Amino acid sequence: MADASSESRAVTMKAVFSAAASVTASVMLARTVANDFLPQEFRVYFLSGLRGFFSWLSSEMTIVIEESDGLVNNQIYEAVQIYLATKISPSTRRIRVSKPEKENKFNVSMEPNEEVIDIFDGVKVRWFLASRRVESGYYVNHGMNSSSLQFDVRFYELSFHRKHQNTVINSYLPYVVEVAKSLSQEKKTLKLFTPNMEYIYGNLSDAWTPVNLDHPATFGTLALEAEVKRTIMEDLEQFVKRKDYYRRVGKAWKRGYLLYGPPGTGKSSLVAAMANYLNFDIYDLELTELRCNSELRRLLVATANRSILVVEDIDCTIDFQNRTAAAAAQAGQFPGGFANDRQVTLSGLLNFIDGLWSSCGDERIIVFTTNHKEKLDSALLRPGRMDVHVHMSYCTPCGFKLLAANYLGVTDHPSFAEIDGLVAAAEITPAEVAEQLLKGGEEPDNAFRDLIGLLKAKIKENEELKAQRIKQEEEETEKNKKKKKEEEKAEEAADSKTDD
Repeated sequence: MADASSESRAVTMKAVFSAAASVTASVMLARTVANDFLPQEFRVYFLSGLRGFFSWLSSEMTIVIEESDGLVNNQIYEAVQIYLATKISPSTRRIRVSKPEKENKFNVSMEPNEEVIDIFDGVKVRWFLASRRVESGYYVNHGMNSSSLQFDVRFYELSFHRKHQNTVINSYLPYVVEVAKSLSQEKKTLKLFTPNMEYIYGNLSDAWTPVNLDHPATFGTLALEAEVKRTIMEDLEQFVKRKDYYRRVGKAWKRGYLLYGPPGTGKSSLVAAMANYLNFDIYDLELTELRCNSELRRLLVATANRSILVVEDIDCTIDFQNRTAAAAAQAGQFPGGFANDRQVTLSGLLNFIDGLWSSCGDERIIVFTTNHKEKLDSALLRPGRMDVHVHMSYCTPCGFKLLAANYLGVTDHPSFAEIDGLVAAAEITPAEVAEQLLKGGEEPDNAFRDLIGLLKAKIKENEELKAQRIKQEEEETEKNKKKKKEEEKAEEAADSKTDD
């Protein structure tokens, strides 16, 4: 009897193992067929359905980590993307490889519909990168017709036995975030981001297009007064250390800079030096490309932490003060169904600088540049919006000596005394001085001789322009006096006629 029972159990176990092997083989066959023969768009749905069916039958739990969380990027998704680049195994069939021009290492990442296995403290987890197409809710007009904008939402699926839920959530995911943060800092190459208007209403991660920032400017190479550079560097150092302070006083962790002065005084170079000093990426925002405040908000919330947002020539990018109802009426209907009263406004920009939207992100620096500070709306200039005002002036004797050391390797020369006197009176920009030193090649005597000639020509030109302005002012004054006399005579004639 016992033998019969044992034999029956053996037959049952054999049947179970046989069925499991058959199911496993069927799954592997189905997956192979899907990867090799199904088109990409069908493969996504097939494999997703297959995984869903078997996860329903099994004791596995799956955590979904989407690329964005509402209007902000999901930091866990970004961390997983960095972390899994180090875990891709030889069994992975498809990977994505890129190599920016200035980097030494290849960047490796998963392709959609690929799987990576990881082990953490004896717990086996399975990562799968998937995507689905969704409607954006925005429409593009094509003549008489309109179509809905669509984009792909990417997400990771993290699967594991449900008994390990606490370990995965409380230990494994924090571990992934920390490792990714360390890896990111080790290999970080500074990026310059520009708006990608084609995908502004798609994934937030696609709203900006990056290129490597390989600008050589540093505070050591800037032709600024030493005191100005020291003040800026100390302010930046203090800013990055004051996270708890900003939170304690109830302010968003950001800092506003206004760089103003004539063209060619080094405003863009200063921004690059700030980025190199802090190891912050730069987001270059061109306001004239935007059609409405909602586009401005989507771009701004898509910027990463530890970054510098730059709006160059703020005085002439958008005429905030003349955005009247008449101007809006003349503009007509925006493409894509946007109402003409939803344009980029001064209040929309200020709301991100220090309004409620300013809290959407940490450790950010906002830099405005302008050639004409006096043209800016006073609302932009007050503390809390533009905290630090930096005047980028004409080249000074100190700035010239720094340029001479950088371009020619010369720290002292008999011509310095004469040049110092001329530079102070010439009103010449550091860019003009640098260009003249470049023309001189590596021969200091020739370079300084030509520079002295340029400075003298500049002084003469400035004197002629000043004399011309004085003459025009005198002519204008004389003209006004003559006009006033004529008006007085006309009034006297009218009074005499009235008396008669």
